[in-house]
Amino acid sequence: MYKIEWLDEIANIPAQQWNAIVATDNPFIQHAFLLALEESGAVNRDSGWQPQHLLVYRGEKLVALLPLYQKWHSYGEYVFDFGWAEAYHRHGLEYYPKLLSAIPFTPSMGPRLCVAKSESRDDIVRVLMDEIRGRHGDKKSATMHLLFAGKELHEKLHSDQHLLLRRGIQYHWLNKGFSEFDDFLATLKSRNRKSMKRERNKVIAQNIEMQRLEGSEIEPTLWREFHRFYQMTYLKRSGHGGYLSQDFFERIGRTMPESLMLVIARYEGKIVAAALNFKDSRHLYGRYWGCLQEFDFLHFETCYYQGIEYCIEKGLICFDAGAQGQHKLKRGFEPVWTWSSHWINESGFRRAIDDFIVQENRYLEAEMIACKNALPFSIKT
Repeated sequence: MYKIEWLDEIANIPAQQWNAIVATDNPFIQHAFLLALEESGAVNRDSGWQPQHLLVYRGEKLVALLPLYQKWHSYGEYVFDFGWAEAYHRHGLEYYPKLLSAIPFTPSMGPRLCVAKSESRDDIVRVLMDEIRGRHGDKKSATMHLLFAGKELHEKLHSDQHLLLRRGIQYHWLNKGFSEFDDFLATLKSRNRKSMKRERNKVIAQNIEMQRLEGSEIEPTLWREFHRFYQMTYLKRSGHGGYLSQDFFERIGRTMPESLMLVIARYEGKIVAAALNFKDSRHLYGRYWGCLQEFDFLHFETCYYQGIEYCIEKGLICFDAGAQGQHKLKRGFEPVWTWSSHWINESGFRRAIDDFIVQENRYLEAEMIACKNALPFSIKT
């Protein structure tokens, strides 16, 4: 009934055909975003991300797709399995290359398996897992991992295909129908409300001017400056210049401007910081930030408060400001579950990793309770 194709370059499928199956305005699953990653060199065999996208056809008609990569390392994923790879190595098995369905360098929940309305999602899941097991099942150490998809797909893979289900925690700001920023502030405890106002006023007192730019308002010359900020942040944090090149940012600026919102901070007329956000019709996604010099509370203003204001103004329901960061809690970001699924071919390691996930879940349940208790709200929203 179905024919499967493994695609090693997304350029080999027309954007219109890919996006028709995607059928969502989520920016990260769009052909233009994935193409920019590949054509800028961030994603290729040399970088350790070899595209192996799975396409499902009924006859000559594309009816489903799954972004997929063969990985030679675990960097840029944000669901950490370095310990698993080390355990494989200690037992004489090669963990890499592994198969990974994810959006490179993007720990944001969103569509992964995309299926045409005419098809049974359950049938597509079964066909794709049969294909993956058929191609890689003879390798004892073979694994496949799917990250940050919707809960429903992860639970389906767990119940029907017996993949291991793993959880994580992120912090998202949720719009409760606020009409202005002060409405949001009014939901906070007095000390948190005063603290947030003090942080914002401190930025103003330092004579910093904030501006939000959308789409075509982001001039091409800004990408060179933004990339420099981006590199400086990675150098401070990780000792390298980041995964993405100036070419990548210039490409998305040309090909998907409708999905971009750039916050810039100026001091004495000069841009000193910037944060790049992606957006769709319901969500804002904070992705990359950088600064030229340090100012008190500028990071929080640029990366959080400007995004919250934007969501309120545009009626967006959720602001995903990036992975990790419990400091977001006192600024009104709430803990939410994320999911990942894992096919582990070797039975001994599958049992060991399952035991690890069970123990990890106990810690995460306690962390979720602690996070909810730390929320700054004075009233139920």
